[in-house]
Amino acid sequence: MPTRVAAQGAAADYARAEGLRDRLKNTVVNAVDQSGAIDSTPRFWYRKSTAAGFTFVVVDAATKDRRPAFDHVRLATALAALLHRAVDSAALPFNTIAFADHERALLVTADSGRVRCSLADYQCARLPRTDGGRGGSAGVGGGLYGARPPEPDAPRLSPDTSWEAVIRNYNVHVRKVGETQTVALSTDGTEDNAYALRSLVWSPDSRRIAVYKVRPGYQRVVTFVESSPDDQLQPRASTRLYNKPGDVLDQAQPMLFDVAEKRATTVDNALFPNAYDVSGMQWRRDGRAVTFEYNQRGHQVYRVIEVDAASGKTRAIIDERSSTFFEYSAKKFRFDLANGTDIIWMSERDGWNHLYMYDGVSGAVKHQITKGAWVVRGVDKVDTAAKQIWFRASGREAGADPYFVQNLRINFDGSGLVTLTDANANHAVTFSNDMQYYMDVASRVDMPPVAQLRRTRDRSLVMELERADASALLATGWRAPEVFVAKARDGVSDIWGVIIRPTNFNPRRTYPVIENIYAGPHDSFVPKRFSTQIGMQTIAELGFIVVQIDGMGTSNRSKAFHDVAWKNLADAGFPDRILWHKAVAAKYPFYDVSRVGIYGTSAGGQSSMGALLFHPEFYKVAVSAAGSHDNRMDKIWWNEQWMGWPIGPEYGASSNVDNANRLQGKLMLIVGEMDRNVDPSTTMQVVNALIKAKKTFDLLVIPGADHTSGGEYGDRKRWDFFVHNLLGVETPDRNATTSGSSVRTPGAGRGAPLL
Repeated sequence: MPTRVAAQGAAADYARAEGLRDRLKNTVVNAVDQSGAIDSTPRFWYRKSTAAGFTFVVVDAATKDRRPAFDHVRLATALAALLHRAVDSAALPFNTIAFADHERALLVTADSGRVRCSLADYQCARLPRTDGGRGGSAGVGGGLYGARPPEPDAPRLSPDTSWEAVIRNYNVHVRKVGETQTVALSTDGTEDNAYALRSLVWSPDSRRIAVYKVRPGYQRVVTFVESSPDDQLQPRASTRLYNKPGDVLDQAQPMLFDVAEKRATTVDNALFPNAYDVSGMQWRRDGRAVTFEYNQRGHQVYRVIEVDAASGKTRAIIDERSSTFFEYSAKKFRFDLANGTDIIWMSERDGWNHLYMYDGVSGAVKHQITKGAWVVRGVDKVDTAAKQIWFRASGREAGADPYFVQNLRINFDGSGLVTLTDANANHAVTFSNDMQYYMDVASRVDMPPVAQLRRTRDRSLVMELERADASALLATGWRAPEVFVAKARDGVSDIWGVIIRPTNFNPRRTYPVIENIYAGPHDSFVPKRFSTQIGMQTIAELGFIVVQIDGMGTSNRSKAFHDVAWKNLADAGFPDRILWHKAVAAKYPFYDVSRVGIYGTSAGGQSSMGALLFHPEFYKVAVSAAGSHDNRMDKIWWNEQWMGWPIGPEYGASSNVDNANRLQGKLMLIVGEMDRNVDPSTTMQVVNALIKAKKTFDLLVIPGADHTSGGEYGDRKRWDFFVHNLLGVETPDRNATTSGSSVRTPGAGRGAPLL
């Protein structure tokens, strides 16, 4: 039987962990990670790894010509001059590119700014920032998160270019192009109930205007104190607009104006009485009607509403209802055909995410386009001429990983389903604009990427572009994660996860287990593409088995699988996760489920602490970073989507603050004092509750940090916390030297883009 070996977590393990990034750097070559089509040509660009870093390539599908996308050295020199810093030609400061001016210029984003570089003389210049305003069909409501969208400065020009619409003193005015004198179409706009120019849209015949009149809701402000600014001694205070669950939101009243008759029509709001938001205002091509989308507060009703232009009468042409939630954030798709005569709509009404054909006149479902125990993941293109839909899906192949994304095509009537990609891999596909060719990058966690160029009409291979070589990576002792499947709490659903072993793995030892958790219902999170998994692999080097699991309540499976999260974010799939762990332990004696730790950031921070509160019999140690510990304290759009509205007792039941007195085990909390994503007061409130409950815990506050898992220092603290509490080993005395090495987990520094 395996035995515990005290050498785990020793100095040699720390040295191996701290040196891992450098050991693995650039050991996989010819791996494609980004790609794109180039205008209306048969050409594609892609980025691939090299022994030095990365390079960009252009390939022509018609001629099979392949060449560097640009002179990397000259571009690096030009960017260095513009950015006033060194730029490595093999590590350019951008991941994606766009061509402009018939491929004579390159558009990139570098150092948070847009840049245009001429490929004739390699001169680079910054492009002006956009104002961030949303024109035309901008929505209203949904809460404020950072800043209220600004009203545009430019007038709204009518399609026939004869009129301009502007807002004067909160009211709608029009004027002839070239004139300064305006004519008021409304007089009832006030500062607290004003017409919003950013929402204004002209009818195609330039006869009418549709616009929202907006009554502002509660403008909640979160205040931050930056204790240690880089440029001054004294602290600095700042604020951010930040609506939270339950807050009163902006309310929009659609209005129609007949420009010639100077007549206003108030749209009857019977079909949209309690809006979370309204959006997507657009006219029918003949000007007979305007449509918009209504998302009811609580996200259980979602309607596409059509307004008769002459009378202002409304009807719901699509009325989507759910007893739990309609996931508008990721599972909504609408495409109007023949001026709204037919509508392609996405819905989970049969228990799986699929596409439907609606009769846009009667509002009835004509037929279901896709069907089966699998999910549509997104639509790439609707071809109205060929009457075909190009889309992504997962879960169609029995025995294959149900999360692997495939690309398919189907006819409007549901016939002619064609699969463009193979089943046993995850696919990232880029189509040429005419859909005649596609670039397919296929990979798995245990299969380096293979990039191929294929012809769409018969799926034939045009050429293999790149086949990644990971031989140098494997020579370091690295091994691919193991994919493991076990049954969920229902005894039927499969739960998928990965197991990561240290590079010096010894099956005769026993290893504590650390789970990397993120259980946000908006997606699934276990990796499916090839990667070194450097963050988890580094922790494993210290003497752990590190795993990641998608439990029930996460997305991209059936509606029932997903609904487990509804009004119950504390669940986080833990019953499934624990069964999965026990199934691994039953197979592998080295897997020690008596010593299980867990860590996560943001929603994962909420779940990792929740593991100790709600499942202390299994989880013993947790590191929780930037946790959304109480869903009433976090941003409105994410939390009301899953926890519902109005605020009910479910919020308290899932709250780490309200349940802090239940803490067992060892807990470390990490928070950035300038976290603009999750209000940092959420962490401080859980700290307060723990102190009142006389609980022992560790707290790390990172001065100046935004949404973060702790950065380099947080990584060290996380390592040491797990080593001390799961291995029982004394951690390094980092104060004994004046400098120390550390490893940075990807995306863990200031401003990391985590939920």
